[in-house]
Amino acid sequence: MIKKLVFFLLFSTSALAQKKEIPLNDAVLQQGRKFAPDRINNLQWIPGGASYSYCSKDWTTLFKSDVASQKEMELAKIADINMVLTTDFGNFFGMEWINDHEIRLNDGAKVYSYDVNSKTGKKILRVEEGVENQSFHATSNQMAYTVANNLFLLKVDGKKVTITKNTDKNIVSGQSIARNEFGISNGIFWSENGAYLAFYQKNEANVHGYPLLDINATPGELVSIKYPMTGQKSEEPRVGIYNIKKNKTVYITPRGAKDDYFSNLSFTPDEKFIVVAEVNRDQNHMWLNVYDAKTGKFVKTLFEETNDKWVEPEHPAYFPNKTSNNFIWMSEKSGFDNLYYYDFDGKLIKQLTNHDFVVKDILTTSSFGKTIYYSSTGPNPMNTLIYSVDMDGNSELITKEEGTHTFSVSADGIYFYDAFSSGTVPHKAMLWTNNGKMAKPLITSKEKLDDFIIGQTEIGTLKAKDGADLYYRMIKPADFEPSKKYPVMVYVYGGPHAQMVTNSWLNGANLWMHWMANQGYIIFTLDNHGSGERGFAFESQIHRRLGDVEMEDQLLGVDFLKSLPYVDGKRLAVHGWSFGGFMTTSLMLRQPGVFTTGVAGGPVTDWKYYEIMYGERYMDRPEQNKEGYEKASLLNYADKLQGDLLLIHGTIDDVVVMQHNYALVKKFVEAGKQMDFFPYPMHKHNVTGKDRAHLIEKILMYILEKNK
Repeated sequence: MIKKLVFFLLFSTSALAQKKEIPLNDAVLQQGRKFAPDRINNLQWIPGGASYSYCSKDWTTLFKSDVASQKEMELAKIADINMVLTTDFGNFFGMEWINDHEIRLNDGAKVYSYDVNSKTGKKILRVEEGVENQSFHATSNQMAYTVANNLFLLKVDGKKVTITKNTDKNIVSGQSIARNEFGISNGIFWSENGAYLAFYQKNEANVHGYPLLDINATPGELVSIKYPMTGQKSEEPRVGIYNIKKNKTVYITPRGAKDDYFSNLSFTPDEKFIVVAEVNRDQNHMWLNVYDAKTGKFVKTLFEETNDKWVEPEHPAYFPNKTSNNFIWMSEKSGFDNLYYYDFDGKLIKQLTNHDFVVKDILTTSSFGKTIYYSSTGPNPMNTLIYSVDMDGNSELITKEEGTHTFSVSADGIYFYDAFSSGTVPHKAMLWTNNGKMAKPLITSKEKLDDFIIGQTEIGTLKAKDGADLYYRMIKPADFEPSKKYPVMVYVYGGPHAQMVTNSWLNGANLWMHWMANQGYIIFTLDNHGSGERGFAFESQIHRRLGDVEMEDQLLGVDFLKSLPYVDGKRLAVHGWSFGGFMTTSLMLRQPGVFTTGVAGGPVTDWKYYEIMYGERYMDRPEQNKEGYEKASLLNYADKLQGDLLLIHGTIDDVVVMQHNYALVKKFVEAGKQMDFFPYPMHKHNVTGKDRAHLIEKILMYILEKNK
């Protein structure tokens, strides 16, 4: 037995000696580039059959193949298309099929069509420079866009229409509202055939301006953004509905308070109505309302949802059949997001899914609206699997392997494309028939990290006090020896809607974590209560007391680490960003002595400084929850600091404004406590681009230096 162990150690050492180390700079900047698994780029089903297209690795060549063939055919090079059309597309990003022989190229500024058979094409439209929030409607060949705070329309005949003419900069049209909460990601919405254009409009006159310093100007200039902090006055939303034919706009406003939220807007297939969710400011009551698209008049409330903690609609009404206004609504009212099928009077026809796990999103429907495809975690919350369900509620798992899947179905519904990764599969893509048989394997990527020294990853669960499973990821050094004692860096996020530990390539880890592990560290991450993809009961325990249950779970992780014979329990460091920065600083100040070293990036230090939409959902307003705000405020614990703490912030952060860190630093000074602070000039909430390598080096070098 001893001889076998010696042989194994010698073999392992020899094997590692033949591998290369990844430089930290590459670990940060090349994870999604040269180290990323090979994949099929931009696979799209070609209308009318079992053929599909995809792009070369550099996205400059378009290929075609079909389910039955092992051959590929080159359809076009972007350089050749540019010569024919006398234009300047850089690649096939934004490409879509119009029919079985024509493609549409759209880079946001210009839209062209191109016939891959005849090698001819034409310009559809081109917008002026400097426009934003472009939204192209393919059926009618129209482009809506914004310039500054106003909304415009460019028609296919080249005519430009000014939809809004607000000289008051407080009135903003065509942009996302509610600071992108409630699943909001845009502010422009087309009806089915392009007869109407709906748009969000917000009045920010009552919202305080917040100053950000632009140091690139000489002298420096203050740039004011609108930032509604918890308890203060909020933006007032409304929805404009522009009638293309009549060149007329009508508006709808909240039926409740002026600062209610409008979210999840959609048109009915017949273009007669708009369906929009209205949520009160307390975010505990939602009305799904219907408005007349022509007049803007209120028609009816389809149904309401209430909850004593929060109601958070994140998906618009989904219409599976273009000939019917019956719709599917995704709701968490059962404890997990599930699908409910309603008629247009608001009567429940059928609860389509009744999972005790999370439905993530509706992906698409069959051609006749009889089968719905959706993504879900399945029983293991680390997964993203694909299911189908018919209108009688018969649900079926259609992906064969556990992991994180993406999916698309052919126009005739006979075939579907399935690509996934997992902790053991870098990337794999296949074509399947709708009866579950493999139609064609496409790619199984080689693990490009096999030639490099990579840490050992362990996935496991810990039992929380309420019996829930808490999923963790532990990365050990590549040359890990159980007889040694290793320091630990806990990487934490811990906030709502996020999940750090997934069944995907590298299990959701960053490559720099593996670099750090190979400096002789164990890197540990645990998804605590409040994290995403676990259902309402798990996620809502944080209500009115942010930081409490999350820290309780993280300390459970610490106890687990200290129980391991190879962990040096006296050398624990913690790092996180944003909510993870809040968690890092909370653990350093409210649980002093547990960690020797902390690095907190962009941390929330007092929830009264955070924005209304997110902050009030989880903490209510400051006057409604004084005790909760006081307990969570890290400004009250500055004198408790033990060990070394580095605070980092982007100087023009418009998500967690720099006041959070400034206020905490002031408290440290008043308490006579030494700590460290590092700004990243002219970076927003995340330090991106090449400067990110500097950021990660700053974080890791600090931990390596201080956590001795």
